Amino acid sequence: MTKGKVLVISQPKTISYQDLEDRQLQAGEVRLKTLYSGISAGTELTAYRGTNVYIQKEWDPVRRLFLPSISPSMPYPLVGWGYEEVGEVIELGPNVKLLKAGDVIGGTWGHKSWHIAQEDWAHDRLVPAGLEPLMGIFTHMGPIALNGVLDANIHLGETVAVFGQGVVGQIVARLAKLSGARVIGMDFNQQRLDLAKIHGAVDIAINPKETKPAEAIKDLTRGLGADVSIEASGSSAALNEAIRSVAYAARVVVLGFIQGEAKQIFLGEEFHHNRIQLVCSQIGGVSNDLSTRWNRLRLIRTIYDLQASGKLDLKPLITHQFPFEEAEQAFELLDTHPEDALQVVLQF
Repeated sequence: MTKGKVLVISQPKTISYQDLEDRQLQAGEVRLKTLYSGISAGTELTAYRGTNVYIQKEWDPVRRLFLPSISPSMPYPLVGWGYEEVGEVIELGPNVKLLKAGDVIGGTWGHKSWHIAQEDWAHDRLVPAGLEPLMGIFTHMGPIALNGVLDANIHLGETVAVFGQGVVGQIVARLAKLSGARVIGMDFNQQRLDLAKIHGAVDIAINPKETKPAEAIKDLTRGLGADVSIEASGSSAALNEAIRSVAYAARVVVLGFIQGEAKQIFLGEEFHHNRIQLVCSQIGGVSNDLSTRWNRLRLIRTIYDLQASGKLDLKPLITHQFPFEEAEQAFELLDTHPEDALQVVLQF
């Protein structure tokens, strides 16, 4: 039997491990040995901190409503949380024909030593030959960013303002540039702005500590405003500034996962007077007008193909790697010193 461990968030800000329960492979199954697993500094950190709405309320999937409840939908302990994994095929079940030992697969299966997957599912997520296995972790952050760019409906020659230069914001900026936009990036963290500027992700970098973004963006566009703003930080204050920064009747894509009350949004001001469109972008689905052509798998494959072709370089976003056994330190870094890290990865 194959031994292994799975990471557990036992309670807020508490990491532990459990033994993985093993079984023999069935027909059409493969076993993946995890090589790397990324930690999301957004949604995953809300689970670690205990602020995620699923931890506090019950989700009614039929009516699609969150309801107050003594039995939340996602109670602690949270076993196997994580959704940025890449692994190597180490065992083939009966009748497996599409894969071989050594193939590298990216996907979502949690922070654990190994994973059993269906052959078809794994084959669809093969990391392209020539792409470094480590870069296979971007099967979630990449699609989130790409989905946001699709929702933004960017046109050649437009100005796109990206609020937040964390992992998702950095990828959004790169994809917006590939779409032919002039990109303005905002962040309080000067290191993140410098990284985005050095690697060509943004054309103009604005630190709100030094410059008021909306006023600066209006000046840079001769008073018009950005054609579209994408809020990727999860801050309600940033979302309000994104609303202020766009042109009349323009679009603001809400990509960040804002926690709790959004107290810093003033809907009676620029939002109301400038007829701003607020569009939610969430990885659970694509825009209705794209749904006949785009799905989650196409988002994943597109991110892989862009990396493999050299058009999208995401390696500079990986700032830290920790052994799987030191996951507690990795989570603590993101929780207490987020300014010092972007994509943090666990090595197995």
